[in-house]
Amino acid sequence: MTTNISIFDGHNDVLLRLYKSKSDDVVSDFLGGEDSGHIDLKKARAGSFVGGLFAMYSPSPGNFSSLSRQMTGGNYAVPLPAPLPIEEAHKSVAGELAILMRIIRQSQGAVALCKTTAEIHAAIQRGALAVVLHLEGAEAIDGDLNFLEILYAAGLRSLGPVWSRNNIFGHGVPFQFPAGPDLGDGLTAAGEKLVSACNEMKILVDLSHITEKGFWDVARLSKAPLVATHSNAHALCASPRNLTDKQLAAIRDSGGMVGLNFATCFLRPDGNMTADTEVELMVRQLDYLIDKLGEDHVGFGSDFDGATVPAKIGSAAGLPVLIGALRQSGYSDPLLTKLGTTNWLNVLGRTIG
Repeated sequence: MTTNISIFDGHNDVLLRLYKSKSDDVVSDFLGGEDSGHIDLKKARAGSFVGGLFAMYSPSPGNFSSLSRQMTGGNYAVPLPAPLPIEEAHKSVAGELAILMRIIRQSQGAVALCKTTAEIHAAIQRGALAVVLHLEGAEAIDGDLNFLEILYAAGLRSLGPVWSRNNIFGHGVPFQFPAGPDLGDGLTAAGEKLVSACNEMKILVDLSHITEKGFWDVARLSKAPLVATHSNAHALCASPRNLTDKQLAAIRDSGGMVGLNFATCFLRPDGNMTADTEVELMVRQLDYLIDKLGEDHVGFGSDFDGATVPAKIGSAAGLPVLIGALRQSGYSDPLLTKLGTTNWLNVLGRTIG
């Protein structure tokens, strides 16, 4: 009998999808299940998706709706939107946070906001979906970090200083292919202050969208393990969003973590964003990441509801397809358990407590 492998995931954008939804009742959609989207409670249970880092993200006007159509042809450079005003960022972050709080309140215990690793363990043990709140791009945070305190009180425990769009804290990696990650400046003085504050407050600092210079700025400043919640290996897919071998070594040496990104543009050797992508490319990425980082420092960072994923996976309900492919490639259940939950919970224990 095949054992189900529980998955705690490093990154998803379901709150953004619900925030943008035209539905009259997104809470019921999430709790009851819906046809669209990658994650809802029904799909999570079907795929043994037990929790993860749930991102709040502030979209630019127009929201980059044509991004996937521009990331084709094997050679592209997608223009990034202008920096986002803090008032716009506040609006979307507040809206997404409110949706999450309503989901938790109406779930009758089926969804839990977790502020510590002990709370994650407890939620998973009782069968609740364990939500750790993440901020993808810190546009909503002011230079004095007052709003960081407010978000922390609301449950924020993970933060990416930048999305690919630049802000007052630093510079993000643009969507280009092929390219290396050294495509801009790093942290600003405000960004260095933010990283120090995150260390003090035990907030995980996510490196997935930052430039190579910014990566090394964080590595120099941070006392916590280096974590890229949803990134892949640049050696196999030459996207600047992916990590070089030198970056992977620094993450390994810090006791950190990389979550495999399911977005096809970060898996495919041609960098194309298309669902017609074989699961085997995910296996190849995991093989490579484990070789470079060791089996204790790799997990999943799906980017569900924020990207095009392989059609054979489709949604959180399709996670057993990936597990099956890994088993066929010789991955043992103890190793799959590390990739699925243990490694994430261990690194969170060393960061958020």
